[in-house]
Amino acid sequence: MSMDACRTMCAVAALLPALILAPALTVLAPSAHAQAVRTQSPPLPLPRPGTPGHTRDRKGRNEPPPIAAVPPPQLPPRAAFTAAEDAAAVVPGIPEARFWADSVAEFTNALPSKPGPWLVLSSGGEDGAFGAGLLNGLNASGKRPEYSVVTGVSAGSLIAPFAFAGSAYDDALRDAFTKITAADIFELGATPESFVDTWPLKQLLTKEVTPALLADIAAQHRAGRRLFIITTNLDAQRSVIWNMGAIAAHGGDEALNLFRSVLLASSSVPGAFPPVLIDVEANGKHFAEMHVDGGVGGQFFVAPAALMSAMSDYRLPATQLYIVVNSGLEPSFEVVPQSTPSILAQSVGMAVQVDTRFMVDRAFMLAKRSNVGFNVASIPPTFNTPSRGPFDPDYMKALFQTGYDLGNSATPFSAEPPRYSGSSAPQSVDPEKAGATR
Repeated sequence: MSMDACRTMCAVAALLPALILAPALTVLAPSAHAQAVRTQSPPLPLPRPGTPGHTRDRKGRNEPPPIAAVPPPQLPPRAAFTAAEDAAAVVPGIPEARFWADSVAEFTNALPSKPGPWLVLSSGGEDGAFGAGLLNGLNASGKRPEYSVVTGVSAGSLIAPFAFAGSAYDDALRDAFTKITAADIFELGATPESFVDTWPLKQLLTKEVTPALLADIAAQHRAGRRLFIITTNLDAQRSVIWNMGAIAAHGGDEALNLFRSVLLASSSVPGAFPPVLIDVEANGKHFAEMHVDGGVGGQFFVAPAALMSAMSDYRLPATQLYIVVNSGLEPSFEVVPQSTPSILAQSVGMAVQVDTRFMVDRAFMLAKRSNVGFNVASIPPTFNTPSRGPFDPDYMKALFQTGYDLGNSATPFSAEPPRYSGSSAPQSVDPEKAGATR
């Protein structure tokens, strides 16, 4: 699970008692990088002795009245299918739409015939504003290449289509990460599958992912470029790569709806947001797979795990590898409140940050083994704008500007992973000079 997924899930979980006891309380816990401004609701008054609902514990102290449990609505049972059927399943009418992320053969077959620069976009929730700003800044400086492969996970999946389609969509990318609020992403209120409902995000995707955008992505796909979005097939416990250019090239409402569903699924924090059911078929049998956040399988995607292994001799067919990490890679101090959601969020967030750094290190080793230029950018430790809660537009605008300024600077990327505590600062690199060395 990604750091933003952990934070969001813990935040909405913390809201459940508030939804029952104090409906006016709608302030959520912080995102992966935000320093949230916390507020507290006043304590609920206890009933006086002798009033209905009043009880005392064994020591004679007042206890609040019991809260009646509201049973969640029931969903109809899902159609049963086997592991073998799921392994062979395809999207009806678009068999080239996806493949397993651990399939070396299918991955290599899906790549462009000619090597070029790759762009890898990580998870990050509202912190995706950093990546959106970075790409806008790179374009403003004239240093953004045409990427031959673009991959996106979770928040990165929402950036990737615009980055792939080209600089004409920079304004749309900026607006998508600076002009939204939490109300554009979810509605408070539990569903049978999640703590909140994400119908607002579904509507937002319907607005932003237009037939024109799909046509431009299809044209780039036919020109030999590739756009990959990752989701997690929860039934199979395997990551799935969606060949979004191939979906776009199929055309029609069927492709448009599938494209939007994949983006929604890749951003669906499990438990916090509802999963997305995607219809497939195998040997004439139709059923629905359950897909959730792509960050469950890793914070970003470069290649199948077998090819990333230190034991592999695989060479990445790229000229440059650019990784945009939509979070910080350095520990940040925070006095943790004595609450279960805060403790969980801080603990899992720390573990995920460590895992992200290991992933960056593994990508660095693959790039060096492949004689490919390595470039990584992440939220700088100096960024400290506070957030009032998830998807705070002021916070996101500040983070977008930080990314923009970095992208428009002389050295937007580091040529190696961030050094660990006690070592010297990482070397920075100008992407134009890096590209000229090849």
